[in-house]
Amino acid sequence: MIIDQSSSPRTAREWLSILARYREPSNRRSQFELAATLVPFLLLWGLAWMALSVSLWLTVALAMINGAFLVRLFIIQHDCGHGAFLTNRRAQDWLGRLLGVLTLTPYALWRRTHSIHHASHGNLDQRGIGDVLTLTLDEYRARSRLGRLGYRLYRHPFVLFVLGPSFLFIVQNRVPFGKMRSGWRYWGSAMGTNAMIAVMLGLITWFGGLLPVLLIFLPSTVVAATIGVWLFYVQHQFEETHWSKGEDWQLHDAALEGSSHYVLPQPLRWLSGNVGIHHVHHLYSRIPFYRLPEVIRDHQDLAEAQRLTIRESLATVRLHLWDAGQGKLISFVEARTRYGVA
Repeated sequence: MIIDQSSSPRTAREWLSILARYREPSNRRSQFELAATLVPFLLLWGLAWMALSVSLWLTVALAMINGAFLVRLFIIQHDCGHGAFLTNRRAQDWLGRLLGVLTLTPYALWRRTHSIHHASHGNLDQRGIGDVLTLTLDEYRARSRLGRLGYRLYRHPFVLFVLGPSFLFIVQNRVPFGKMRSGWRYWGSAMGTNAMIAVMLGLITWFGGLLPVLLIFLPSTVVAATIGVWLFYVQHQFEETHWSKGEDWQLHDAALEGSSHYVLPQPLRWLSGNVGIHHVHHLYSRIPFYRLPEVIRDHQDLAEAQRLTIRESLATVRLHLWDAGQGKLISFVEARTRYGVA
């Protein structure tokens, strides 16, 4: 039943006390969600392995399908990092570490950078960690021709959604650059995860040779990484997102207004762990992913806020610069035609 909205609060801060009602995870439900994701993932891995003797194309196809379940495993790891999956913190952290071997994501290191993302998203004075680099129109105008070219290359779809995801998960996650001075914990997280990945790949190679690595492990990883980066991109890089200077920036407003509600068909919503209900997640990250639909079911205001359909999300690829005057993201084309900035 949808809750009466006649006295529903409208400010981001006022939503916090209401959203707190949804924060408690159910261990039984969490265990079910883990099993419903991990079991199909392992079964598809096994089917893809058996298909090696039948058709290499079939093997790759099954591996690519399995990338969707790998995305869902990442969402579970993501909830562990937010303390939103299990009531036992120790068990939750160990689950996050183990899933990090499958997702190629060092748990403690990722949790640290992701917490920075949540704490600073939308703040123009605190960009650079856990976000997609976004320049303001003035910053882009002030760059040299070479600097503008570098930014254009970075924002090109081929770099963002083809090269970038694989580089991020396969290469960048292996070494904690930028975090080496933050203590041994993050270095240990990366190196420990790397060691377990090496053991996993070593066992796969021992029993099956290189083909399972090349035709199952890599395709599923690349597909999952690409889907994950796309979801992260559209959840924050939409036209009327939220960016502001430090003195004007407010955490809860930025969380609610700077995150989209990516409206997906039910199968895709399930496979993506409801991460498209991202405005609610950013506003109250302790809500388990399987309880996010309850929130938009009960609160029509949140169900309608920042809605972004799949068709509309495709247009976000053409947004590149934050125009503070208009309060929205604009394209390179608009920057040239409207402001003469090439």
